[in-house]
Amino acid sequence: MADSTTMLSISDPIHMVLIKTDIFGTESKVSVGILNIKLEMYPPLNQTLSQEVVNTQLALERQKTAEKERLFLVYAKQWWREYLQIRPSHNSRLVKIFAQDENGINRPVCSFVKPLRAGRLLDTPRQAARFVNVLGYERAPVIGGGGKQEQWCTLLAFLCRNKGDCEDHANLLCSLLLGYGLEAFVCVGTKAKGVPHAWVMTCGTDGTITFWESLTGHRYIHKSVNPDEPPVAEQPKPLYPYRTIGCVFNHQMFLGNCQPSDSVEICVFDLNDESKWKPMSEEAIKSVCAPGATTSLPPFPPLCASTIDASVTSNEIEMQLRLLVSEHRKDLGLTTVWEDQLSYLLSPALASYEFERTTSISAGNEEFQDAIRRAVPDGHTFKGFPIHFVYRNARRAFATCLRSPFCEEIICCRGDQVRLAVRVRVFTYPESACAVWIMFACKYRSVL
Repeated sequence: MADSTTMLSISDPIHMVLIKTDIFGTESKVSVGILNIKLEMYPPLNQTLSQEVVNTQLALERQKTAEKERLFLVYAKQWWREYLQIRPSHNSRLVKIFAQDENGINRPVCSFVKPLRAGRLLDTPRQAARFVNVLGYERAPVIGGGGKQEQWCTLLAFLCRNKGDCEDHANLLCSLLLGYGLEAFVCVGTKAKGVPHAWVMTCGTDGTITFWESLTGHRYIHKSVNPDEPPVAEQPKPLYPYRTIGCVFNHQMFLGNCQPSDSVEICVFDLNDESKWKPMSEEAIKSVCAPGATTSLPPFPPLCASTIDASVTSNEIEMQLRLLVSEHRKDLGLTTVWEDQLSYLLSPALASYEFERTTSISAGNEEFQDAIRRAVPDGHTFKGFPIHFVYRNARRAFATCLRSPFCEEIICCRGDQVRLAVRVRVFTYPESACAVWIMFACKYRSVL
């Protein structure tokens, strides 16, 4: 067994995340209680450490941490001065070196990303993107006036809350893609109308640059446009929503965009070209962000498997929706007749929609359409409306559906021999995240 001095020199961090929700918002510093923690060491020490020894050790560790942070801050300021000397307009670019976490601590942005393996819970990078996409989106709150609140959540806090801003989604997706062995970076820039945004970029071995939108799961291939070449033909507009890019980073690298224009459309993503991308020292980043560094975040625990029973939850939401539709039609003076077989036939469509979201491949539509044609007699009309949610509140989903004219037309359908159908399919993901697909449908006899 190690002696007391050796045990004291082991400084494995303990990371605790406490989520407080109240009327004051997440920026509130008001105490809501006291947490008592008792730690015991096994096997027990042969001799009790004096308070003086403990205090001396803690002071040494704090001093060591503060010195590393100070040196990195000095280096970051020097890097920023050099970056501004390249071109004065760089001052207006979104180059974010530090961000404030949920505890109000300023951290280098590289510390928010680290390779994360999903075990057997997520099989592919695209499935990982879908998982991140179905986590809730919530903009960081703003207290009083001013612009967007700058607060990034650590990975553990983000998953504990099960919702976060675009930066939180991008950091998690980048971490997962790094875990799959891809060269991934978080991009910081703007969308349309100059709205600040963060997304993910991967660099292929063949030079292909792929953008991953963490809020939607969409992927875009970037093709750079040379502004100096005369256009042979009209250039197609890029499909991605991004307009400018200020910097990219991951757990080991930070690079500022120093090209004449920060427009994504004409940006060249040769990250090894220091005339286009100004790098930070990897050693400096490692000193404060590498695993084991006193200033780095503790190791991230494995993702948790979903505790949601997909079949039971799907059935519960479906029954609740049937009741809500029947009550709504009753208030309109309409009777409601459900057709179970038609409801069942909607299942393949919902499975196909989720498969397409995950893989970007459409499959199974032919069988679904053929089944519907057989189920709808001649002279009858069929209408269907699919919709997607990331929560399991049936009443909230129903209220949202009624705001769609197409869905309301189906739910409030009038006519001869009206038959209604609804199908719910819940697809579960780690950390109890889920994608909920709902499809309302009706068939009725057409009367001219």
